[in-house]
Amino acid sequence: MQIIDTHNRMHLVVLGLIVVLVISVGGCSSFGKKDKTATAPVAQSSSGVPALYYDFGDVLVPKELKVDKKSSFIYQTEGFSAGVLVLKGRIDTRSLISFFERNMAKDNWQMISAFKSDRTMLLFQKAHRWCVMNINDETFNTFVEIWVAPTIKGSQTGLLK
Repeated sequence: MQIIDTHNRMHLVVLGLIVVLVISVGGCSSFGKKDKTATAPVAQSSSGVPALYYDFGDVLVPKELKVDKKSSFIYQTEGFSAGVLVLKGRIDTRSLISFFERNMAKDNWQMISAFKSDRTMLLFQKAHRWCVMNINDETFNTFVEIWVAPTIKGSQTGLLK
């Protein structure tokens, strides 16, 4: 009789552990979900890669890159945004550079210059705006800074006078 009670208790303990495990896995699945700060729905890039327009409505970003809110600073007024958007993710740098070159042109940005190495800088221009992309490939992540600034009207200023 003692053997049967021990056997039944073991079954109850195992059953209890399974129930606790199922409840905890189901309850924790919602913890990792956070509200995305994209200003537009998911778009398809010219290569079919899912992408988002975040704070700059004309700079498409691959969905694999996530915004670092603490390092980003965006200034917005009606019809205008400027600042720096910092992102990171696990993405191949060469394909990321190709993505930006294709999709920036699609959004009417003109590529002015590019410096490509372990740290890559891409320079784009529109009528009254500049965009500088700093792409830094590290061991586990690729970091991207997207700087968008208005051009200064008039002739050269500052050191370029």
